[in-house]
Amino acid sequence: MEHRGSLVRRGALWRIAAGQRGYFTAAQAVESGYSYQSQRYHAHRGNWVSVDRGLYRLPEFSDLPTEGDEQLVRWWLWSKGRAVISHASALAAHDLGTANPSRIHLTVPRGFRQKSETVILHRAELRAADVEHRQGYRLTTPIRALVESAADGYDQDVLEGAVAEALERGMVTRRGLLHAAQLLGSRAELGVERALGAAS
Repeated sequence: MEHRGSLVRRGALWRIAAGQRGYFTAAQAVESGYSYQSQRYHAHRGNWVSVDRGLYRLPEFSDLPTEGDEQLVRWWLWSKGRAVISHASALAAHDLGTANPSRIHLTVPRGFRQKSETVILHRAELRAADVEHRQGYRLTTPIRALVESAADGYDQDVLEGAVAEALERGMVTRRGLLHAAQLLGSRAELGVERALGAAS
């Protein structure tokens, strides 16, 4: 019979991981009562899947049908909760247009130091109004994702399709888009104006 303390630890870890598509950090495991030594044991035994340094996943979640955004949870945790999924990655998460970036776009605070070849980091301080919360990660709102993609010079055809869809679905207004683009500068304005012209 499993020791009560171990059941309590497992329950605490499960509650954290369940809200993060099965992922959890080493720090979260420590909070749940697992020492670093016991973490190595569980990873070695295959009880946990080691995803990256200090990042694990419960194997039960790997067998569940995916919802398409598991990778976003993984990179949000990699950033220790400091990153926001943004730009073309946020467009894809909002299912706007045909954006399918080969690397994950993250907006991080200016002092952020972590690096990975799998991600593209954009440094900015986002307003609370520009950020949406999903289960296990945060991402920029549809309007912010559109204008920051325009400011980044993202593929104009993809941007035009995304803007047309956002307008059609009532996620943004023309006036709101133009105003948001003005805040990010002339490149964002030009891209958005062209996209709105194409959507006329």
